[in-house]
Amino acid sequence: MRPVLILTHAPHEGPGLIAPVLDAPVRVRTVVSSQDPVLPGLDEVSGVVVMGGAMDADDDRYPGLVAEKRLLAEAVAADVPVLGVCLGMQLLALALGSELQRRHGTEIGFAPVDVVGDDPVLGQLGERPSVLHWHNDAVTLPSGATLLASTATTPVQAFRAGSALGVQFHPELEPRMLDLWLTTPEMVDELADDEIEAIRADGAKYLPDLAPAARAMVDGFAEQVRARG
Repeated sequence: MRPVLILTHAPHEGPGLIAPVLDAPVRVRTVVSSQDPVLPGLDEVSGVVVMGGAMDADDDRYPGLVAEKRLLAEAVAADVPVLGVCLGMQLLALALGSELQRRHGTEIGFAPVDVVGDDPVLGQLGERPSVLHWHNDAVTLPSGATLLASTATTPVQAFRAGSALGVQFHPELEPRMLDLWLTTPEMVDELADDEIEAIRADGAKYLPDLAPAARAMVDGFAEQVRARG
Protein backbone atom coordinates (compact mmCIF):
# COMPACT_ATOMS: atom_id res chain seq x y z
CA MET A 1 0.00 0.00 0.00
CA ARG A 2 1.24 3.47 -0.82
CA PRO A 3 1.93 5.70 2.20
CA VAL A 4 -0.26 8.56 3.40
CA LEU A 5 1.55 11.89 3.24
CA ILE A 6 1.12 13.88 6.48
CA LEU A 7 2.21 17.52 6.35
CA THR A 8 2.94 19.21 9.68
CA HIS A 9 3.84 22.79 10.55
CA ALA A 10 4.99 22.63 14.19
CA PRO A 11 6.56 19.89 16.35
CA HIS A 12 3.67 19.95 18.85
CA GLU A 13 0.96 19.77 16.17
CA GLY A 14 1.47 16.24 14.94
CA PRO A 15 -1.17 13.84 13.60
CA GLY A 16 -2.26 12.63 17.04
CA LEU A 17 -4.78 9.81 16.80
CA ILE A 18 -4.98 10.14 13.01
CA ALA A 19 -1.81 8.21 12.17
CA PRO A 20 -2.59 4.98 14.08
CA VAL A 21 -6.21 4.92 12.90
CA LEU A 22 -5.13 5.14 9.27
CA ASP A 23 -3.63 1.64 9.59
CA ALA A 24 -1.34 2.50 6.68
CA PRO A 25 2.28 3.52 6.25
CA VAL A 26 2.72 7.26 6.75
CA ARG A 27 5.29 9.74 5.55
CA VAL A 28 5.49 12.84 7.73
CA ARG A 29 7.01 15.96 6.20
CA THR A 30 7.48 19.54 7.43
CA VAL A 31 8.16 21.85 4.51
CA VAL A 32 6.60 25.09 5.72
CA SER A 33 9.87 27.10 5.56
CA SER A 34 11.30 25.48 2.43
CA GLN A 35 11.73 27.65 -0.64
CA ASP A 36 11.39 24.74 -3.06
CA PRO A 37 10.25 21.65 -1.14
CA VAL A 38 10.42 18.25 -2.75
CA LEU A 39 7.08 16.54 -2.18
CA PRO A 40 6.09 13.08 -3.43
CA GLY A 41 3.99 12.81 -6.54
CA LEU A 42 0.34 11.97 -6.07
CA ASP A 43 0.90 8.61 -7.75
CA GLU A 44 3.21 7.78 -4.83
CA VAL A 45 0.64 8.32 -2.04
CA SER A 46 -2.72 6.90 -1.05
CA GLY A 47 -3.87 10.08 0.69
CA VAL A 48 -2.83 13.46 2.03
CA VAL A 49 -3.35 14.81 5.56
CA VAL A 50 -2.45 18.42 6.44
CA MET A 51 -2.26 19.40 10.10
CA GLY A 52 -2.47 22.69 12.01
CA GLY A 53 -0.03 25.47 12.75
CA ALA A 54 0.15 28.99 14.15
CA MET A 55 0.89 30.80 10.88
CA ASP A 56 -1.69 32.39 8.58
CA ALA A 57 -2.50 30.26 5.56
CA ASP A 58 -1.54 33.11 3.21
CA ASP A 59 1.61 34.21 5.06
CA ASP A 60 4.33 34.65 2.42
CA ARG A 61 7.03 34.37 5.10
CA TYR A 62 6.45 30.60 4.85
CA PRO A 63 7.08 29.69 1.20
CA GLY A 64 6.40 26.00 1.77
CA LEU A 65 2.72 26.81 2.15
CA VAL A 66 2.55 27.66 -1.54
CA ALA A 67 3.75 24.15 -2.43
CA GLU A 68 1.23 22.65 0.00
CA LYS A 69 -1.65 24.55 -1.57
CA ARG A 70 -0.54 23.50 -5.04
CA LEU A 71 -0.39 19.86 -3.94
CA LEU A 72 -3.84 20.10 -2.35
CA ALA A 73 -5.40 21.54 -5.50
CA GLU A 74 -3.83 18.77 -7.56
CA ALA A 75 -4.98 16.12 -5.07
CA VAL A 76 -8.61 17.23 -5.25
CA ALA A 77 -8.44 17.36 -9.05
CA ALA A 78 -7.03 13.82 -9.09
CA ASP A 79 -9.61 12.49 -6.58
CA VAL A 80 -6.95 11.68 -3.97
CA PRO A 81 -8.36 11.47 -0.40
CA VAL A 82 -7.46 14.60 1.57
CA LEU A 83 -8.01 15.53 5.22
CA GLY A 84 -7.19 19.10 6.28
CA VAL A 85 -7.21 20.09 9.96
CA CYS A 86 -7.31 23.72 11.20
CA LEU A 87 -4.53 25.42 9.19
CA GLY A 88 -4.76 22.40 6.91
CA MET A 89 -8.41 23.18 6.23
CA GLN A 90 -7.58 26.80 5.50
CA LEU A 91 -4.82 25.79 3.09
CA LEU A 92 -7.25 23.42 1.38
CA ALA A 93 -9.86 26.16 1.07
CA LEU A 94 -7.36 28.63 -0.38
CA ALA A 95 -6.14 25.97 -2.80
CA LEU A 96 -9.73 25.72 -4.05
CA GLY A 97 -10.13 29.47 -4.52
CA SER A 98 -11.50 30.63 -1.15
CA GLU A 99 -10.49 33.76 0.74
CA LEU A 100 -8.78 33.82 4.13
CA GLN A 101 -10.44 36.08 6.69
CA ARG A 102 -7.69 37.00 9.11
CA ARG A 103 -8.70 37.61 12.75
CA HIS A 104 -12.29 36.81 11.90
CA GLY A 105 -13.05 35.60 15.42
CA THR A 106 -11.20 33.82 18.19
CA GLU A 107 -12.30 30.35 19.29
CA ILE A 108 -10.01 28.64 21.80
CA GLY A 109 -11.25 25.80 23.97
CA PHE A 110 -13.89 23.11 23.91
CA ALA A 111 -17.28 24.12 22.53
CA PRO A 112 -20.02 22.57 20.38
CA VAL A 113 -20.00 22.66 16.62
CA ASP A 114 -23.19 22.25 14.62
CA VAL A 115 -22.92 19.53 11.98
CA VAL A 116 -25.18 20.85 9.22
CA GLY A 117 -24.37 18.57 6.30
CA ASP A 118 -24.68 14.86 5.69
CA ASP A 119 -21.22 13.34 5.22
CA PRO A 120 -20.31 9.70 5.89
CA VAL A 121 -16.92 10.68 7.36
CA LEU A 122 -17.65 13.82 9.41
CA GLY A 123 -21.04 12.42 10.40
CA GLN A 124 -19.31 9.97 12.71
CA LEU A 125 -18.86 12.82 15.21
CA GLY A 126 -22.62 13.21 15.74
CA GLU A 127 -24.91 16.20 15.30
CA ARG A 128 -23.42 18.62 17.85
CA PRO A 129 -20.12 17.37 19.25
CA SER A 130 -18.05 19.42 21.68
CA VAL A 131 -14.64 19.74 20.03
CA LEU A 132 -11.44 21.67 20.63
CA HIS A 133 -11.19 24.96 18.74
CA TRP A 134 -7.90 26.86 18.52
CA HIS A 135 -7.94 29.56 15.85
CA ASN A 136 -8.83 33.15 15.00
CA ASP A 137 -8.76 33.03 11.19
CA ALA A 138 -11.60 31.74 9.02
CA VAL A 139 -12.22 30.97 5.36
CA THR A 140 -15.07 31.37 2.93
CA LEU A 141 -16.67 28.23 1.53
CA PRO A 142 -14.95 27.08 -1.67
CA SER A 143 -17.09 27.28 -4.79
CA GLY A 144 -18.88 23.97 -5.31
CA ALA A 145 -18.01 22.66 -1.84
CA THR A 146 -20.61 21.40 0.65
CA LEU A 147 -20.79 23.06 4.06
CA LEU A 148 -20.70 20.39 6.76
CA ALA A 149 -20.31 22.20 10.09
CA SER A 150 -20.63 25.68 11.52
CA THR A 151 -20.53 27.85 14.64
CA ALA A 152 -21.83 31.37 15.18
CA THR A 153 -18.25 32.71 15.25
CA THR A 154 -16.94 30.65 12.34
CA PRO A 155 -19.56 29.86 9.68
CA VAL A 156 -17.26 27.42 7.83
CA GLN A 157 -16.14 24.84 10.39
CA ALA A 158 -16.03 21.91 7.96
CA PHE A 159 -16.62 21.29 4.28
CA ARG A 160 -16.45 18.57 1.67
CA ALA A 161 -14.97 19.21 -1.78
CA GLY A 162 -14.93 15.99 -3.77
CA SER A 163 -12.31 13.69 -2.24
CA ALA A 164 -11.31 16.28 0.35
CA LEU A 165 -12.64 16.93 3.85
CA GLY A 166 -11.58 20.04 5.77
CA VAL A 167 -12.26 20.64 9.46
CA GLN A 168 -11.40 23.85 11.33
CA PHE A 169 -11.40 22.17 14.75
CA HIS A 170 -9.11 19.43 16.12
CA PRO A 171 -10.38 15.84 15.90
CA GLU A 172 -6.81 14.51 16.20
CA LEU A 173 -6.56 15.47 19.85
CA GLU A 174 -5.52 12.94 22.50
CA PRO A 175 -5.01 13.63 26.23
CA ARG A 176 -1.22 13.59 25.85
CA MET A 177 -1.40 16.05 22.97
CA LEU A 178 -3.63 18.38 24.97
CA ASP A 179 -1.15 18.26 27.87
CA LEU A 180 1.63 19.12 25.43
CA TRP A 181 -0.28 22.06 24.01
CA LEU A 182 -1.11 23.43 27.44
CA THR A 183 2.59 23.45 28.36
CA THR A 184 3.87 24.85 25.04
CA PRO A 185 4.53 28.62 25.28
CA GLU A 186 3.67 29.19 21.61
CA MET A 187 0.19 27.83 22.30
CA VAL A 188 -0.64 29.39 25.68
CA ASP A 189 1.40 32.60 26.04
CA GLU A 190 -1.70 34.74 25.45
CA LEU A 191 -3.96 32.69 27.73
CA ALA A 192 -4.53 33.39 31.42
CA ASP A 193 -3.90 30.62 33.94
CA ASP A 194 -7.61 30.15 34.56
CA GLU A 195 -8.25 29.79 30.82
CA ILE A 196 -5.58 27.09 30.58
CA GLU A 197 -7.06 25.23 33.54
CA ALA A 198 -10.56 25.49 32.06
CA ILE A 199 -9.34 23.87 28.81
CA ARG A 200 -7.60 21.16 30.82
CA ALA A 201 -10.78 20.44 32.80
CA ASP A 202 -12.91 20.42 29.66
CA GLY A 203 -10.48 18.00 28.06
CA ALA A 204 -11.01 15.57 30.93
CA LYS A 205 -14.77 16.04 30.49
CA TYR A 206 -15.14 15.78 26.72
CA LEU A 207 -12.25 13.70 25.36
CA PRO A 208 -13.48 10.32 26.68
CA ASP A 209 -16.52 10.60 24.38
CA LEU A 210 -14.94 12.66 21.62
CA ALA A 211 -11.89 10.47 20.99
CA PRO A 212 -13.84 7.32 19.99
CA ALA A 213 -16.06 9.39 17.69
CA ALA A 214 -12.99 11.05 16.18
CA ARG A 215 -11.40 7.64 15.60
CA ALA A 216 -14.57 6.54 13.79
CA MET A 217 -14.39 9.70 11.68
CA VAL A 218 -10.75 9.10 10.78
CA ASP A 219 -11.54 5.46 10.00
CA GLY A 220 -14.07 6.70 7.46
CA PHE A 221 -11.29 8.69 5.83
CA ALA A 222 -9.02 5.62 6.12
CA GLU A 223 -11.55 3.58 4.14
CA GLN A 224 -11.15 6.03 1.28
CA VAL A 225 -7.36 5.77 1.60
CA ARG A 226 -7.47 1.96 1.56
CA ALA A 227 -9.71 2.00 -1.50
CA ARG A 228 -7.05 4.00 -3.34
CA GLY A 229 -4.39 1.55 -2.12
